[in-house]
Amino acid sequence: MIEVEEFRAEVRDWLADNLVGEYAALKGLGGPGREHEAFEERRAWNQHLAAAGLTCLGWPEEHGGRGLSVAHRVAFYEEYAIANAPAKVNHFGEELLGPTLIAYGTPEQQQRFLPKILDVTELWCQGYSEPGAGSDLANVSTTAELDGDAWVINGQKVWTSLAHWAQWCFVVARTEKGSKRHAGLSYLLVPLDQPGVEVRPIVQLTGDSEFNEVFFDDARTDASLVVGEPGDGWRVAMGTLTFERGVSTLGQQIEYARELSGVAELAKRTGAAEDPLIRERLARSWAGLRTMRSYALATMDLGQHRSRLGGDMGGGQDNVSKLLWANWHRELGEIAMDVLGRDGLTLTDGDFDEWQRLFLFSRADTIYGGSNEVQRNIIAERVLGLPREPKG
Repeated sequence: MIEVEEFRAEVRDWLADNLVGEYAALKGLGGPGREHEAFEERRAWNQHLAAAGLTCLGWPEEHGGRGLSVAHRVAFYEEYAIANAPAKVNHFGEELLGPTLIAYGTPEQQQRFLPKILDVTELWCQGYSEPGAGSDLANVSTTAELDGDAWVINGQKVWTSLAHWAQWCFVVARTEKGSKRHAGLSYLLVPLDQPGVEVRPIVQLTGDSEFNEVFFDDARTDASLVVGEPGDGWRVAMGTLTFERGVSTLGQQIEYARELSGVAELAKRTGAAEDPLIRERLARSWAGLRTMRSYALATMDLGQHRSRLGGDMGGGQDNVSKLLWANWHRELGEIAMDVLGRDGLTLTDGDFDEWQRLFLFSRADTIYGGSNEVQRNIIAERVLGLPREPKG
């Protein structure tokens, strides 16, 4: 296997050679809150990455990946962020469904779907949340009934990111009548381009629409497209979530550092840096960013050695990480608005500037992917063993 620093240099050189011409115009585009930016052009860039063997780096070689370690993947995401390369469009396929199919899927499912994730010719979205089952995923009410050689799906999903660009959705549905909570759920692979599926974009505070409501009205998918056994969907769905907060978080932190530097420069230009409270908040943000990096590296190392050190190790690391970055980023948005002062209350040419957009979208950071309240409850109840929160 190639050494980590040699691989880092390979990635750095490739990005320098390829983020040119039409691709240079994509630098810094996309990502949470900005997925609408040059989506098809970024998809072409993502396919260019795939052709160079720079997608699905951690997948086993027999499934088309490079079988690289966590350290190699961290190096990739750090160099990718340093180069200000455009956000990839294939996160749900590459980082979530692909590893799930490798872990739980049948050989037929792997052969059907993995190559098209690898070369970015099919895009995926995640059908978990519902109006009554957001952070409490076990409350899923979308149903699927087996009808001959197909599952027939009825229900509604919500906050489904990128569904309006995706061809497929991995859906958690209740397949056993009368079942409750974690029991009786199945993990289905559902095509979105069919008469029984309606995708309705949801307008965000920023005016864009990157997540959606998805309605299933007798939608169908092949009976063989259940991942794991029918009724075992909770285990598979939780397996997917273990892949969600992976090594890409370190690249995300480099992007956060770029935002923090931008806010600090803005404070100098506006004179807000003369305010001791603003200076203190910026210093705390810098310290918080270093804390996030240290924690991410420590928990990734723990994850690699968990089995050798005795198994479970108590868990909760992903929940703590989510709390750290979500609250940090929301606070940075608030600092940016305070630095802008009254100028932050007006639009320029009828649109939000980058700092107003940061403030508005970062309000959602402590909600999506599991709200602060849910993360704290998980840590308290499942990790620390405290009594469950009373239900009102």
